[in-house]
Amino acid sequence: MSNFVVGVTGGIGSGKTTVTDAFARLGIEVIDADVIAREVVAPGSEALDAIAAHFGEQALTAAGELNRAWLRQQVFANDGHKQWLNQLLHPRIRDSIVTQLGAAQSPYAILSAPLLLENKLTYLTQRVLVIDVSEDTQLARTMARDSNDEAQVRAIMQAQMPRSERVAQADDVLNNDGSLQDVYDQVARLHSQYLQLAQDE
Repeated sequence: MSNFVVGVTGGIGSGKTTVTDAFARLGIEVIDADVIAREVVAPGSEALDAIAAHFGEQALTAAGELNRAWLRQQVFANDGHKQWLNQLLHPRIRDSIVTQLGAAQSPYAILSAPLLLENKLTYLTQRVLVIDVSEDTQLARTMARDSNDEAQVRAIMQAQMPRSERVAQADDVLNNDGSLQDVYDQVARLHSQYLQLAQDE
């Protein structure tokens, strides 16, 4: 088990995956809350059955998978639905995160979670690394990746924690406005620092 956990977070389009992939290349285990969130609603799961029972069959695709786009609309429009869904999924996601962190064998582990700060998951970590980019970079990357228009991306950005607040809660900040090599250089420095901190823990 890794006794030292670094929580990695950042706004939409900040390049969290690029950064966590760089840590993984250095032999560090990455537990990704987004991946876990998809696993807990996989076909055949208790959570997916509960969602179908609560919302009806339209919550499922023809293939029996979660109809994410449809569900997102329901939750966005109704706080009661959002609360019910969070109460169903968050404990399951949290339990899986704890299990996977407990099984991690690298000198330290990374917990990547877009809502690390909002969902108060920092109690699972010893350090918080925020991936920071300019709003222009967030817009450009997200529009290119998700084929969303600018208004949609801005709405998502406004629903997230403000950039200044996120950075204020960080122990470390990695700027991802530059090149891939810049990311690798910053990750290498942080990796050395985290190895030392994990050893001292």
